[in-house]
Amino acid sequence: MMENGAHKNRIIDLLKLTIENKASDLHLIAGFSPALRVDGEIRPTIYPPLSPDDVKSLITSILTSEQKERLDSQLELDFSYAVSGVARFRGNIMKQRGTLAAAFRAVPFTMPGFEQLGLPDEIKKLCDLSRGLVLVTGPTGSGKSTTLASLIDIINTNRALNI
Repeated sequence: MMENGAHKNRIIDLLKLTIENKASDLHLIAGFSPALRVDGEIRPTIYPPLSPDDVKSLITSILTSEQKERLDSQLELDFSYAVSGVARFRGNIMKQRGTLAAAFRAVPFTMPGFEQLGLPDEIKKLCDLSRGLVLVTGPTGSGKSTTLASLIDIINTNRALNI
């Protein structure tokens, strides 16, 4: 059995591999090799299948004590984790078939600007609204979070508001 530091190094290596392969997600599921979502397709890595203990140890090696307690009591956890100089990740841990499983979504440190996204100018006008509700919907990987981050950046740059 690896010590906690080795598990932490291993998951950090997997998260780095996610970015190196331009993957949007890293999936950790017992009985399967760690897998990357690249261009919407899940692809296994060259690593051997993970045991339930492997998955649990990898995941818990990067959690705080409070996060571990919440995971134990609620059997699921949403959290964020950053790898310095690489990217931030939005993590979701859930109980699946009696064991833990996790998905990590890569969130780059720098987001593309509105112009780089190729969105219609009408969408930018949403930043001028003083109130209301704007819904951004779509399938996994369609750019919802990137679109919202771009719009929030426009608001933060141009208006003195509490978002």
